[in-house]
Amino acid sequence: QVQLVESGGGLVQAGGSLRLSCAASGRISNNAMGWFRRAPGKEREFVAAINKSGTTYYTDSVKGRFTISRDNAKNTVYLQMNSLSPEDTAVYSCAAGRGPVYINLLGFWNSWGQGTQVTVSS
Repeated sequence: QVQLVESGGGLVQAGGSLRLSCAASGRISNNAMGWFRRAPGKEREFVAAINKSGTTYYTDSVKGRFTISRDNAKNTVYLQMNSLSPEDTAVYSCAAGRGPVYINLLGFWNSWGQGTQVTVSS
């Protein structure tokens, strides 16, 4: 399993943007990668995923605002977040999947980062 370290979180005003990064300790080119978030008092929520091929998936609430991408040469996955709202406030974590194609099962993810806090003020 690879180790994952997120960065790029912070405090931003509503309508602003942030770019999260997830750096892996090893090669992730053959893995689907994903981003999740957990807001205070809520369960962890799927945000986005990207296959080895580059196919992407998003939860409805972030479609058109967030973009997931990957740079396999750098073993890094990104989450560009635009038009942020207070409802996006959460700890964002990245995860590495067990295979190259995203499967909508929590057990598909076998490596998790510690997370980075994103706070959006109104």
